[in-house]
Parts: sequence; C-alpha cells; structure tokens
Amino acid sequence: MRGPSVMPIRSGEDVVRIRQETRRFAIEAGMGLVDQTKLVTAASELARNTLTHGGGGEATIAFAGVPPRCGVRILFQDHGPGIADIEQAMRDGYTTGKGMGLGLGGSRRLCKEFSIESKPGSGTRVTIAHGT
Repeated sequence: MRGPSVMPIRSGEDVVRIRQETRRFAIEAGMGLVDQTKLVTAASELARNTLTHGGGGEATIAFAGVPPRCGVRILFQDHGPGIADIEQAMRDGYTTGKGMGLGLGGSRRLCKEFSIESKPGSGTRVTIAHGT
C-alpha cells in the first residue's frame, strides 16, 4: 500500500481531485461500494467547507490500519477564521453561507470516526475515518 497523499484545496477542481483520490484509496482499502460512496460524499462536503469557509487548505488522505481490516483516514485542515461554536455548526440546517447546513453533521453520520478542532482565528481541523 502506498503512503499518504497530501492535496491542496484552493479551487473547485481540487475538490473534484480529492473525491477521485478518496475513491482510489477506498477501493485499494477493499471497501464495498456503499462504504466508498459514504466516504467520498463526506470527503466532498468537507473539502468544499475547507474551500468555502476556511479560505482553502489541504487534505491528507492515508490508510488506517493494516489489511485485511483496513480503512481510510482523511485530515482536512485550513487556516481560516475558525468556528466559534462547534456545537451549533454541527446542527443540521445551520449555515453561514448559502448551503443547506448539512456538511459537518452529515459527514459525521457518514463516517465511523469524526473529530473536529477549531477556534476563532486559528483555523479548523476535521478528521474522518471509514473502512471495512
């Protein structure tokens, strides 16, 4: 298995590339189609949040565990304004933009592991993991 992939998030094209790379990792990890789709959907939402709300950043995609019990872990990191109230931001329907407000909470529900660290002025780090 290959090492981690570090990818910039600076444009909509980068969001597409992260979706594609996430799917490649999920396939290589042996995930079924449903788990691939869950992970790719969560990654897409979080990459878009990193771009839209964090002003861009990066994603690090890596394998979690060892075969045959292998999964994929992704860290999204930005240096944007941060999130003042994480609990509020996690609520479905809450948005600071024009979206539906399902990105963070939806991503949490799609993955087996989800963690978020943020504070105003210090950016945001979101880590997700999913696997077989």
